[in-house]
Amino acid sequence: MTRSARPTTRSPRGPQQNRSDRPGRGAQQSRGGAQPARRRPAAPQGDFETPVSTTPALPPVASFADLDMPAALLSTLTREGVTEPFPIQGATLPNSLTGRDVLGRGRTGSGKTLAFGLALLARTAGRRAEPGRPLALVLVPTRELAQQVTDSLSPYAGAVNLRLATVVGGMSIGRQAQTLARGAEVLVATPGRLADLIQRGDCKLGDVRITVLDEADQMADMGFLPQVTRLLDQVDPEGQRMLFSATLDRNVDRLVRRFLSDPVTHSVDASVGAVVTMDHHLLHVDETDKKDTVTRIAARDGRVIMFVDTKRGADRLVKKLLSEGVRAAALHGGKSQPQRNRTLDLFRTEQVTALIATNVAARGIHIDGLDLVVNVDPPMDHKDYLHRGGRTARAGESGTVVTLVLPEQRREMSRMMVTAKISPNVVTVGPDHPELVRITGAQAPSGVPVVIPPAVPAQATPRKRGGGSGSGAGTGAAGGAAAAAGSRGSRGTRSSRGGRGRGRGEGSSVAYSSSSSSSSSSSGSSGSSRSSASGSSSRSSSGAGGSGRGGYGRGGNGGTGAGAGSGRGGRGGNGGGGARQRRTSS
Repeated sequence: MTRSARPTTRSPRGPQQNRSDRPGRGAQQSRGGAQPARRRPAAPQGDFETPVSTTPALPPVASFADLDMPAALLSTLTREGVTEPFPIQGATLPNSLTGRDVLGRGRTGSGKTLAFGLALLARTAGRRAEPGRPLALVLVPTRELAQQVTDSLSPYAGAVNLRLATVVGGMSIGRQAQTLARGAEVLVATPGRLADLIQRGDCKLGDVRITVLDEADQMADMGFLPQVTRLLDQVDPEGQRMLFSATLDRNVDRLVRRFLSDPVTHSVDASVGAVVTMDHHLLHVDETDKKDTVTRIAARDGRVIMFVDTKRGADRLVKKLLSEGVRAAALHGGKSQPQRNRTLDLFRTEQVTALIATNVAARGIHIDGLDLVVNVDPPMDHKDYLHRGGRTARAGESGTVVTLVLPEQRREMSRMMVTAKISPNVVTVGPDHPELVRITGAQAPSGVPVVIPPAVPAQATPRKRGGGSGSGAGTGAAGGAAAAAGSRGSRGTRSSRGGRGRGRGEGSSVAYSSSSSSSSSSSGSSGSSRSSASGSSSRSSSGAGGSGRGGYGRGGNGGTGAGAGSGRGGRGGNGGGGARQRRTSS
């Protein structure tokens, strides 16, 4: 399945931009695709102009068996219970398997992941990547979507002996670099973390011949366009590009016209992705009734995702629901990635029944059997509405989307529904209204407070009174023409009351032309201190006496250093003393 020559020439690489072009303060976007803060409604972008293809598209297929794919992929589809292609898969796979660029628009849950994933794996099978040089790349806007794509493609990648790596923010970049160094044919990444790895020299994209942009519209909305453009400029210019999105607007149009060549275009649903198996309800509520209404919905039998505007709002609502007996947990950008993963696991296993989320969960979260999504705070625009609602009615299932609307929000929500081409059911309700019960299954909560175990238990550090000891160690390394700056030893624990403290530090450096060592000593009013060094400068100190201060080591300038301190009695020292024990670091 070789790729034919491109009929057109790609646009030349634009001017290189510095790293300040990554999403800035205005977007409130952290590296690795974390949740942006609530933004103002986007300005109208205009209609998306579908590119005109000069090459006729191949006809769709009704069966995976009709596709030119490795037998291992076909057998894995059967084993995974995927018996026939969804419309977007049947329409795009015949073309993408031949190497054509693809522009696909379909709502979340329409089967986009396998639509691009099967073609990517089939065309990469049999090749082997060099360390740090992947052969295929999938760019996604969020960590959650990266994990979903990885989970979906892993059994198929394994079937054709392809190594799959995932790099996202919020996780150890060192471990991700090690994974790339071992070699991975397929890389799933968020733009920020991938850019970091490239800058560190841990990844190069020159061998990437198949590139996928999933949820391209969200990457544009989150301010990733300059970063995505720089990444796409680094892949093989004659490679295949596939762009999939739930909505298409002018921002996506810029990517399409620059990076896709004569693409085959397929759109599953209507122009914005409304779903016939999804019921939409606007529930008009008064401000005084809203909290009780939300609590009763959350107390329903079955799971529900509730969307709110802010992280603080999510945490407040979770606290209230827990006090009322509802097993609730928050999912937002203020949580670490392990915490977010743990929370989703609790929700999937129904140990948590009400997931209170900001837009961090609006894309990339797939929960089987979820039949209700509630917008506690209405979204800012129709695209956010569609992606929030896309958590339900996935893969042909049915679902319900409910939006609670205060009197002052009614006009804006009506306009949003017109833009989204959705005709919702509109009804005024209160906490005990029969229609609220019929639509959402709302019921009174138990009123018995519940506690959900923390997603990631914190390390408990006991406090010591009346003596103790502390230690700290740090290393620093660098090479240079003479000696580069090393790192400072970590600060140790602090304990109250003691008699004396000690500290040691040692360091060394390698210099191409010289090395040095020095020592000095000084005394204080109630103790003495010494320092010595090897290499460039490594220091340690110890004190003895009623108020001696334990020291902490400092790494050598351009070498390695370690420091340790302990203190007992008296006042203790830095690395061994203080008013109370705080922490131990290494």
